[in-house]
Amino acid sequence: MVLLAILVVGGWLAWALLLPVTPDTQTFVLLRPGYTTRRIARELKAAGIIRNADAFVFWHYLHRKHSLKAGEYLFDKSADSREIHNRLVRGDIFVHTVVIPEGFNMFDIAQAIQDAGLGSSEDFLKVSRSDIDLISDLAPEAKSLEGFLFPNTYEFTRTQSMREMAAAMVKEFRQVALQIGLTTDLQRNVTLASIIEKETAVPEERPIVASVYFNRLAKNIPLQADPCVIYGELLDGTYSGALHHQDMLTNTPYNTYRHPGLPPGPIANPGKTSLQAAMHPATTNYFYFVSNGNGGHNFARSYEEHNRNVAKFKKIAFKR
Repeated sequence: MVLLAILVVGGWLAWALLLPVTPDTQTFVLLRPGYTTRRIARELKAAGIIRNADAFVFWHYLHRKHSLKAGEYLFDKSADSREIHNRLVRGDIFVHTVVIPEGFNMFDIAQAIQDAGLGSSEDFLKVSRSDIDLISDLAPEAKSLEGFLFPNTYEFTRTQSMREMAAAMVKEFRQVALQIGLTTDLQRNVTLASIIEKETAVPEERPIVASVYFNRLAKNIPLQADPCVIYGELLDGTYSGALHHQDMLTNTPYNTYRHPGLPPGPIANPGKTSLQAAMHPATTNYFYFVSNGNGGHNFARSYEEHNRNVAKFKKIAFKR
């Protein structure tokens, strides 16, 4: 009887542990921190990844010196319970890639986080607006994390909190700021860099665009930057998706047509070249610029010259 029992148990363990399971489709299993071994086994069994939860727990008991790592796992290949156990011991977790281009604002980033399946955009926006302690030592005037969520490609997991994701972006900003010597006047430089970032995608133009704004600030001429007006409406929830003449009359602190000087804070998250342009603008006599129709801009020293450039652009735009 004892031998028979041993054979039965051995056969059961062989079936439960050695016989591979093939998922019907790609299957994601989220194992949160604090889950017990038995909870992990139940989650795997419910997802159709292992044959028996008790056998998995027994196998872990035999290898209990190795801990199972929390995280999100993707199962899309045939594997037996021992191989699944080894994956959890290694922490072979699934990561979500989030691409943050230069010039994304916190609303764009929040949507990218949501699109990657990492949580709701509203939750990320809450952190962006409230967790300013992440940057307050360097930028005590910051009212949000806007401007300090550095553009890059990130890999996040679903067990990370929104604060942890934002902190990773702020950490990247800190590293770049230190690298380029941005240690003073962060609020001013990042705010200006964010406007430069939104105004031109041509790296070589950025110091020139910066010079236009420096020249206007020196003469107390309103910056008249459309991206600032748009951002003010985004904050108020009134942006319609396009800018019209009436929008230039809105009375928000970000309306740089009505209010001279820089807006209260950054309007986007600038990259390295825009930050450097804000720190080291070109020396020019330019006060105006307008699109040249080819991705760049024509710059002007006077309003009359600017009007001629505008007329050129309108001709190009009309032909298209």
